[in-house]
Amino acid sequence: MLIKALVVTALLGASALVMPADEGEPMRSGEYLVDGGHSTALFRVTHLGVSAFWGRFNHIEGKIIYDADDVSKSKVSVTIPVQSIDSNSEQRDGHLESPDFFNAKEFPEVTFRSTSVKGGADGSLELTGDFTMLGETRELVMLAQHIGHGEAGRFGYRAGWEADFTISRADFGMDFMADMLGGDVRIIVALEGALQE
Repeated sequence: MLIKALVVTALLGASALVMPADEGEPMRSGEYLVDGGHSTALFRVTHLGVSAFWGRFNHIEGKIIYDADDVSKSKVSVTIPVQSIDSNSEQRDGHLESPDFFNAKEFPEVTFRSTSVKGGADGSLELTGDFTMLGETRELVMLAQHIGHGEAGRFGYRAGWEADFTISRADFGMDFMADMLGGDVRIIVALEGALQE
């Protein structure tokens, strides 16, 4: 099943309030290691049909291999440990980790692995890849806009992206509490990568 996603915003890798991006300079090719301390994974689901509930995962890791000369050779991989889930309630977090939802003991990670990358308008990237959760893998297509890059002092050379997409949890076998929780889950993943030199 093909899941389509659209970016709505983008993350600036090094804050323009502190130091500007390298305006006019192309982003450097190389391997960018995801900085988990400055990256975010959020999720949103409706509750009782009357409100939107947000949660997050406190850990995220991965890498972006970027080829400025041939964007199609670029690759993206992201891993999110399920046990880092944070819904602002320890009791609820435990339930979310249980077999009713993420089944963290059997399926400890949610992952995305790109299978193709294309350059898009205004510097955006079209990413096609495998999104895996609860042992089920679905093809995901998203548009990802690159906004900022540049030297960030002691933090080194950085770049950032943000993706905003929606999945159907039932597609991955997560259909518990269908009468109380929405079937569609909005996910926002904001990545800040540090170039490995």
